[in-house]
Amino acid sequence: MKSSAINLPLFSVAALWLAMCGHARVDAAEPAPAGAVPAKPRPNILFVAIDDLNDWGVTALSGRQGVHTPNLDRLAARGMLFLNANCAAPACNPSRTAILTGVAPHGSGVYNNSSDWRVNERLKPVTTLPNYFRQHGYTAYGAGKLFHSLEWHDGPTDGYNDPGSWDTYFPSFQRQMPHRVLPPDRPLARGTGTRPPDFFDWGPIQQPMESMPDHQVIDWSIAELGKKHEKPFFQAVGIFRPHIPWYVPKQFFDLYPLDQIQLPYVKPGWREKLPPAAQQSGQARRQWHQWILDNHEWTKAVQGYLASISFADYQLGRLLDALDRSPEKDNTIVMLWTDHGFHVGDKTTWEKFTLWAESTRVPFIVVVPGMTRPGSQCVRAISLLDMYPTLVELAGLPPCDKNQGMSLVPWLRDPARPKEQPAVITNGRGNHAVRDDRWHYIRYANGDEELYDMSDDDSQWDNLAADPKHADVKARLAQWLPKEDAPDQGPTRGGLEGPPLKQGAGLRMGGDGATPAGTAQPMPGRRPIQFKPPL
Repeated sequence: MKSSAINLPLFSVAALWLAMCGHARVDAAEPAPAGAVPAKPRPNILFVAIDDLNDWGVTALSGRQGVHTPNLDRLAARGMLFLNANCAAPACNPSRTAILTGVAPHGSGVYNNSSDWRVNERLKPVTTLPNYFRQHGYTAYGAGKLFHSLEWHDGPTDGYNDPGSWDTYFPSFQRQMPHRVLPPDRPLARGTGTRPPDFFDWGPIQQPMESMPDHQVIDWSIAELGKKHEKPFFQAVGIFRPHIPWYVPKQFFDLYPLDQIQLPYVKPGWREKLPPAAQQSGQARRQWHQWILDNHEWTKAVQGYLASISFADYQLGRLLDALDRSPEKDNTIVMLWTDHGFHVGDKTTWEKFTLWAESTRVPFIVVVPGMTRPGSQCVRAISLLDMYPTLVELAGLPPCDKNQGMSLVPWLRDPARPKEQPAVITNGRGNHAVRDDRWHYIRYANGDEELYDMSDDDSQWDNLAADPKHADVKARLAQWLPKEDAPDQGPTRGGLEGPPLKQGAGLRMGGDGATPAGTAQPMPGRRPIQFKPPL
């Protein structure tokens, strides 16, 4: 869907006319005709990505206590937190490609992590988000993981960055992240049997904080914020943690004593109501879970994820402090997002790659000076695909006709505003979820279905898809399924999926993977969203 019509209370008509004609910055200090109201300058954009962060990261989103994220919480307190934000795809590359091109996976055919979007014929006519701002008078800075890349890979290019989209990039246009920091004796998590790949690992490291790639990314970004800017800027910052491996300094592990770790609750027999396609969802990572159970590593793994969340939060705090010191603070929009959610043993799986809520629901915070009310929240279902058209409208730029998302500016002004269009999430060709304010509907390529009432089952234990009394709900949500799925672009380059899952002796499948008794206290469910019917 194209972005909504432009409505610009923050910027004068004169400012927009000048921007469209010459793409020049309209500065409040420029002389204005006698009697004219000076035009406000174009807003800067601080675009912050955190990789693999699920809803645990924001207290107001999950309701979980004891997760140390003071900086995510303070950012949420400054602007609007979307309680029902959803990724376009529960995998790094298709999610980030959708965000930065404005084209959904079912429109591009980018469904997996090894598809290089840059050689995709469907995306060649598309202008990326940072480049669109460059074309309209902005300077675009980038650092860290924004397009897909992985920390543990080396090569002529690290991931799928688009050099033409940026004016400058750290550490380089070809490599999106500084060189990895690894413990010399990895893997740190050990046990009997054939373990998962070495990059699925956790433990404190001894290297200094300053050597960490994310710390270097934030150092560079802080320096850019401190410079004098002649033009408005679009500054994108990618924080890699809490992506695996969970190697962060010991001080972050110390925040979470093992005897206080709460494991995600897994309901016994939870898979019995699932159709065959859903039974297979998360299956590969379910083998990882079995190894973790066999070797009593679940509590330590959760500790590693929590430590990595707090490390990412610490880096975010350094960036926000720099923004607060900047003279551009009051004219800078902050948009923080994560590419997808993350399973940490819930539903007996790990990472993402499922259409369940823990994999698809994401933290999403927007701060617009002069528009968003501090501490405001929105329960409407939105998609990260909506970020591109939203930023375009907030900056007073002409709409980009290739965008398939919709502008969220009306909901930034009025979070209670009704919203008919749900969020659509895609996990491989033909597999989609549709999420509205209350329901989460999944249909797989073979026709199998899941349906969850998120108002009283937000952990998604009871599949209601076969219940005839919900047929009308399914029919209503199914109307939003894509009418056409682009052909799968397929792997266009190796090396970004990581080594294949090791299989062999020591991996036992069986049982329902329920939380083992006596290992830890079950983690309580997330804070229920107070769903409000459309006005």
